[in-house]
Amino acid sequence: MPKVFNWQIGREMEYLYEGVRPKKQFAMIMDTNKCIACQTCTVACKTTWTSGRGQEYMFWNNVETKPYGFYPLGWDVNILEKMGVQDVTGPVYQGKTLFESAPDGERILGYLPDDLDYANPNVSEDDSLGVMGQGAFLQMPHMQWMHYLPRICNHCTYPGCIGSCPRQSAYKRQEDGIVLIDQMRCRGYRECVRGCPYKKAFFNPMTRVSEKCIACYPAIETGRQTQCTVTCIGKIRMQGFISHDKIREENPIDYLVHVAKVAKPLYPQFGLEPNVYYIPPIHVPPAYLYQMFGSQVEQAIQTYRKAVDDRKLLGALLLFGATPMIVDTFKVNDRFAIGYDDQNQELVRVPLQEPIYIRAGYDDKFQTYRSNAT
Repeated sequence: MPKVFNWQIGREMEYLYEGVRPKKQFAMIMDTNKCIACQTCTVACKTTWTSGRGQEYMFWNNVETKPYGFYPLGWDVNILEKMGVQDVTGPVYQGKTLFESAPDGERILGYLPDDLDYANPNVSEDDSLGVMGQGAFLQMPHMQWMHYLPRICNHCTYPGCIGSCPRQSAYKRQEDGIVLIDQMRCRGYRECVRGCPYKKAFFNPMTRVSEKCIACYPAIETGRQTQCTVTCIGKIRMQGFISHDKIREENPIDYLVHVAKVAKPLYPQFGLEPNVYYIPPIHVPPAYLYQMFGSQVEQAIQTYRKAVDDRKLLGALLLFGATPMIVDTFKVNDRFAIGYDDQNQELVRVPLQEPIYIRAGYDDKFQTYRSNAT
């Protein structure tokens, strides 16, 4: 197989095709510390894209509760078990990727979920790990822990769905790196479902072809962020484009991933170089987070905790959810974080510190008392 360079694991690896990066690469960052699992993103995606027959079980976007929530059931536990124990502690991943672990005669190490695995989204939701002793009620940091993990298709640089499809029905757009499935070529073999470790390719039993998240490309083409991003009430998401060759520090995605290094890929050891990144939860034991986000997860958490003292980092984080449009560049001055589009037109201006207004308890103009509610 050809050799390609995967920057997330720090080395070359085997892949089914030659490594040709797109002109621009779709990317998204999600701050897990702000997610409340309200599922607004899930509903927005569902009502926009998967409300048809045969799509009832499809959740191109879902939010699951870790460590015990999954959709489909056990998706990450199952593939990690197939990979076996791997050393993920160093900057260069020494273990095997899913492509390098493929059994003879197969393109990628994968598995096909049972139909019932999709029957109970996020089963055991909000369960916690550990037992709270008698008389104990709260301790910081948390004795018991869980965190929410919102997920979409990662629009990987080296996608499992593309590598596993024998008909080359799945493909990656050169203009923006979005991964799509040509449903005219697809014959419903479900190899993409088997090959995607994140299980974000779905088979439609009515049309007999596969479908997946399309990254809201009609919106992307007009400079607008995805539905799941603009509807998020927690403002946990930012969507834009990421660079790997010529990193632009003024690009908020590049800055958070490559410069500040607070946003990490999900299961980089799979070898797909996913382009959805997560700011790791700060209250979860690092031993659990290592396997999920890689060896530099503790440094990411430490940097994130100090954001209040780093005006540029704080400014980038405050742009999350501040505009429905794609922020191409940003600047931070003494008072504001300012986002611009790719034409250098100002999109949004967010104060670094919210103004405080103290009003008198009695309003002379209206001759009424103000309560705390007003």
